[in-house]
Amino acid sequence: MMKGLADKLTQWIKDQITGAGAKGAVVGLSGGIDSAVVAALCKRAFPENVLGVIMPCFSNPEDAKDAKLVAETLGVPYEEVVLNDPFAWFVRRFTGQDYDVRSNDMAIANIKPRLRMITLYYFAAKNNYLVVGTGNKAETVVGYFTKYGDGGVDILPIANLVKSQVRELAQELGVPRQIIDRTPSAGLWHGHCDEKEMGVTYEELDRYILTGEASPRVKEIIDTLHRKSEHKRHLPPTPPVFE
Repeated sequence: MMKGLADKLTQWIKDQITGAGAKGAVVGLSGGIDSAVVAALCKRAFPENVLGVIMPCFSNPEDAKDAKLVAETLGVPYEEVVLNDPFAWFVRRFTGQDYDVRSNDMAIANIKPRLRMITLYYFAAKNNYLVVGTGNKAETVVGYFTKYGDGGVDILPIANLVKSQVRELAQELGVPRQIIDRTPSAGLWHGHCDEKEMGVTYEELDRYILTGEASPRVKEIIDTLHRKSEHKRHLPPTPPVFE
């Protein structure tokens, strides 16, 4: 089943990119499973025209290490762009203070993925590639992405797959086991954990999406997150033509 899915997603990526008149794909490599799966699919679609970009930003050094492991295992060429300096400049400009790596101020933390979006689009424009996003269905449903950050992409190949399905696909695509087993984290601050921030586990989230079943607590959290993030899943509203 997963082999067939991998083949179909590979062809879909190829069709989307060539249909846009582009030559290949650029993918942000975080060291996590989602970006690894997307990079593997892009490598299959464009063996000679895929670029991974590793973008540390006051990040855990293990993130870049894992990202390089993914790139080397898959045979994906990569660029490493350290974003510490521009991020620190924005923090000092906005707060008047140096960055605290343990701060969970979302107004500050979301600058990181937005700087990464700028970086990815630079390489995309330079090479006539499309920016291929790494968001999965679980994250899309609850809005667990930064608007105009990691949500600022051209296509989203795994947006219909929940986390458990991404893990299955990762095994089919030869993603290293340590990446598959890694604790999911967007790396927005020191010690950041996706599940802790959301308040539900990916297992609970996947189950609710696939079956509609969840405890009252989990259902309330997911429904609330979905409702509050509705604006992220649509283009900006525009008024009718007034006469």
